[in-house]
Amino acid sequence: MPPKAKFGARIKELRTEKKMTLDQLAEATASSKSYIWELENKNPPRPSAEKLSAIARALGVTVDYLFGADDQTKEEAKDKAFFREYSAMPEETRKQLRDMAKILTVKKDS
Repeated sequence: MPPKAKFGARIKELRTEKKMTLDQLAEATASSKSYIWELENKNPPRPSAEKLSAIARALGVTVDYLFGADDQTKEEAKDKAFFREYSAMPEETRKQLRDMAKILTVKKDS
């Protein structure tokens, strides 16, 4: 699949997995519905880095994953996107998440 086709297909796949409409993704990324549709279905002009970042953030993955620029799996891209969000959280929130992870790990090992 050519890179642009992969890009559009990945946006559409992730959007539908999240049960988002074109309108909802457009709103989440300060874009128009027709612009999102074109990204999914046409060979549009290259989107700006700002738009790419907003789309990746809204879909919970990395820009690299959207473009297929590396061998990153969808789950790895989601993990990287989560870590980006986690890194921006206040320290107290990060501590709570770490504590929750410890609890979940203990339950899993039991």
